[in-house]
Amino acid sequence: MSTEPKHVIKFGTDGWRAVIADTFTFENVRILAQAMAVWVCKDAEKIPGEVVRVAVGYDNRFLSKDFAEATAAVLAANDIEVILSSASLPTPALSLACRDRRCVAGVVITASHNPAEYNGFKIKTAAGGGAGKNITNAVEAYLGVEPLRTDDFGKLVADGKIKVLDLKKDYLKFIKGYVNLKKIKAATFRVTQDVMHGSGGTLLAEVLKGSGIRLELLRSDVNPGFNNSRPEPLPQYLGGLIAKMKKEKIDIGLVLDGDADRVAAVLPGGEFLSPQKILALLALHLWKNRGIQGGIVKTICGTAMIDNMCKANGIKLYETPVGFKYISDLMMKEKIIVGGEEAGGMGFPNYIPERDGILAGLLLLEMMVYEKKNIGKILADVEKKYGRYYYDKTSISMKSLVKTLDPVKKMETILGKKVIAVKDYDGVKLELADDSWIMVRASGTEPILRAYAESKSPKRTRELLNYALELAKTL
Repeated sequence: MSTEPKHVIKFGTDGWRAVIADTFTFENVRILAQAMAVWVCKDAEKIPGEVVRVAVGYDNRFLSKDFAEATAAVLAANDIEVILSSASLPTPALSLACRDRRCVAGVVITASHNPAEYNGFKIKTAAGGGAGKNITNAVEAYLGVEPLRTDDFGKLVADGKIKVLDLKKDYLKFIKGYVNLKKIKAATFRVTQDVMHGSGGTLLAEVLKGSGIRLELLRSDVNPGFNNSRPEPLPQYLGGLIAKMKKEKIDIGLVLDGDADRVAAVLPGGEFLSPQKILALLALHLWKNRGIQGGIVKTICGTAMIDNMCKANGIKLYETPVGFKYISDLMMKEKIIVGGEEAGGMGFPNYIPERDGILAGLLLLEMMVYEKKNIGKILADVEKKYGRYYYDKTSISMKSLVKTLDPVKKMETILGKKVIAVKDYDGVKLELADDSWIMVRASGTEPILRAYAESKSPKRTRELLNYALELAKTL
């Protein structure tokens, strides 16, 4: 069987993603599965005396189940035992199965928050975290190295080489044990969750079944086209939830992305609650109400509210480059209360080193129960104590790849404010004398400059991003 050129399959920061029927084809998925099988057999760390096992899951996208079955068939034909989810499920549920079922690795067929025409192939480690470059580079190197081996899916299932199992059951059991479900069930808050047609489905309802929480789910059905939208937890895709929060008396609006590993929220009254502030709230809750000790991890473009909170309470703050892999690496090595990224991925202690949007939402609800207030009142109290900040970001199209950001590092003032600190370990971040900051990062693969800004007023933040647009013209 022919193989595609290696450059067609290229892993990004979180898996390989491509357009369905363009380069994300059954042929290419099988070629990639074969390369992964080679890596599993040759390089993956094995548990002595145990069967070599890989877990496979998938989301609600078009043909995801079929792509998962094709992947499973290739792995099984290479003498690897495969555990295949019997239904679509959140990415963190598959990650948990990797850990608890002693797999050497896992695969999730998902393109996360990408538009409907995309699908993807994520590799998970034995611990349940995202595969680093050491793994993805090795898998890429094995593309086309060995002939493709596959077999009839039904025959492999009948022979016991592929075990089709309900992986949601174990995930639900773990989540119910992680939160204080008894305390939550006694509360009567009104909650609306927008599932965005993703694999989070009705799982929150299953967790809260029998409780006093009045839960309503939006877009919890399967719709591979995402109703002409995209499953990304950003305000522009949340019109229905925001309108509902404006009109009705609801204590919190929760949001999941397409594979349920990211979270966002909407406050009573309809204001979008950015993941930046969610991370600050969860950190405070786990430290103050749950008594969890350790440090807090944020990325370089995380909110200054967390800096203030850590300083005031003597909590160690870790700051990483953008990307959850850096956070998960720290969570494997250090004692961490919570770690999170600006895009909405949150990781928690005594769990997998990976993001979980459903658990993050449940912990926000748990915080409301402990504090006996809706999320809006809690946020107001926290902002009064640690500062109210307004964060935003944008992507700027460039004529070519940005080769250097050195001119940005040399800037001494921006919009009349002195630059008091420069951080350049991931892009360039300039901290200003008025407690605001601006940051730019160049894409290494596309002619795009990403700009981030935060200040104490929406107007100032917009001005900083507009400044970044002008700055981009000089690079």
